[in-house]
Amino acid sequence: MWAAVLGTALGCYLLKLAGLSVPPRVLEHRIVARVADLIPVALLAALVAVQTFSRGHQIVVDARAVGLAAAVVLLTLRAPFLVVVFGAALVAAGVRLL
Repeated sequence: MWAAVLGTALGCYLLKLAGLSVPPRVLEHRIVARVADLIPVALLAALVAVQTFSRGHQIVVDARAVGLAAAVVLLTLRAPFLVVVFGAALVAAGVRLL
């Protein structure tokens, strides 16, 4: 078990070191900068989709999907972040109680 933890830590360190050793001219390229800006958004969207529409190995549509829809509506209305989070949670909880 500890060998796996230490191996993973070493791998993460080497990956970080490889990223730091990339020449600046490569990082300043327009396409690389655009891709680097979009990767976190894509990963977060994938995480939200998996957490919203799955339970174990099954695809489900339940109160979490309604809460996500409420969050999208609140974001479209430009509500503050805390209002979006609490509003989505309240809507999802209300649907779950029904």
